[in-house]
Amino acid sequence: MNNFADLHLHERLLKGLDELKLTKPTPVQEQAIPLLLQGKDVRAIARTGSGKTAAFVLPLLHYCLENPQRIPLHRALILAPTRELARQILQEVERFASYTFIKGILLTGGENFKEQIAALRKVPEIIIATPGRLLEHISAKSLDLAEIELLVLDEADRMLDMGFAEDIQKITDLCVDRKQTMLFSATTGGNALREMVQAILTNPEHLMLNKVADLNESTQQQIITAESEQHKQNLLKWLLENETYRKAIVFTNTREKADFLYGRMEAAQVKVFVLHGEKDQSERRKALERFSQGSSRVLIATDVAARGLDIEGVDLVINHDMPRSGDEYVHRIGRTGRAGEAGLAISLIDHTEWNLMSSIQRYLKQQFEHRVIKGLKGGYMGPKKLKSSGKAVGVKKKKTTDKAIVTKKTRPTQHKPKTLQTQTENSSTDGFAPLRRRKSE
Repeated sequence: MNNFADLHLHERLLKGLDELKLTKPTPVQEQAIPLLLQGKDVRAIARTGSGKTAAFVLPLLHYCLENPQRIPLHRALILAPTRELARQILQEVERFASYTFIKGILLTGGENFKEQIAALRKVPEIIIATPGRLLEHISAKSLDLAEIELLVLDEADRMLDMGFAEDIQKITDLCVDRKQTMLFSATTGGNALREMVQAILTNPEHLMLNKVADLNESTQQQIITAESEQHKQNLLKWLLENETYRKAIVFTNTREKADFLYGRMEAAQVKVFVLHGEKDQSERRKALERFSQGSSRVLIATDVAARGLDIEGVDLVINHDMPRSGDEYVHRIGRTGRAGEAGLAISLIDHTEWNLMSSIQRYLKQQFEHRVIKGLKGGYMGPKKLKSSGKAVGVKKKKTTDKAIVTKKTRPTQHKPKTLQTQTENSSTDGFAPLRRRKSE
């Protein structure tokens, strides 16, 4: 299949694609669109930047054009984990629907609730929403999902990571007359996502466009060992000042760390913006606009804030904190090396992160290049001894040889029953850190 015309999309959509100079579908579009046009439920896994949004937006628009209604109805619902991703999906809907009368609406937090109610009264065909705000409208009785025919869960793995499992189940249960469900993600998502697929999809077609090891083949992956937090900051400053890049995203695991690094880089006269869940909508939009436009080439962000962002020109990703799971690592470095372009991902690793890094390497079935920056080489270069798994060999405790003396006044020590090995000695099949602390973004 060489072009979109071979997919038998509606002529108005083809006209819009032609004006956008989009002629050849990406692999995920080529495989998913025909199945969705047949009305089948689909679960698709494809790397970030592969064209997943168009893969479900075009069939939605085609369905609405081919099945017109006499009265206005909300016909399709697209759920997304973050307001930034939801906004980008709306932009894609508007782009592809330019030669139609189909309208979309955005229901996310951070926007005026009453204005959204007023917009809903116009009955747009397509609703793009985050779970929390959508449920607020349902509670306020400003929206009824009973008439929804098509349901899309975009970045479904991330929505589960963010704790939206119950919300998603509640929302899908309210879509009582839906004819088709589509689930898209960049990772396999583990058992939780498999359970969701079984619960809400009917005889789905499974599309695995990329194996985990192939998800970021165009991105060079490096690690730099650091002996302390201050050493990490020095490395980060050097990289931002000396690496060749158009745009860079620096990832941290917490909002507090993102704000802290923002202050340090600003003090070092490195111009950066920061993006995380505590920023209000105007601040988030301002940071993204300036980053997209290039007025600042560096964005410091948490995972939740940056999830689903589709920003052109990002060719450098720096993990100041190692991500907590292999899937999260895939999502982070998916910001670069998009659409086959070359990218560079650098992870700064201290002694507490080595085993996690090793688990992620094994999950991806890849070895990261170990890099040393001249003049910034620290005292820590990795563990002196490694297990066959690549993890650090722990220090064995010395055995006590002295026998305890038991007297009449002392009771024998009661030995605690042996417990099973904790998960810290095992590697997770999905690359998760053994002890994972969840924190809301």
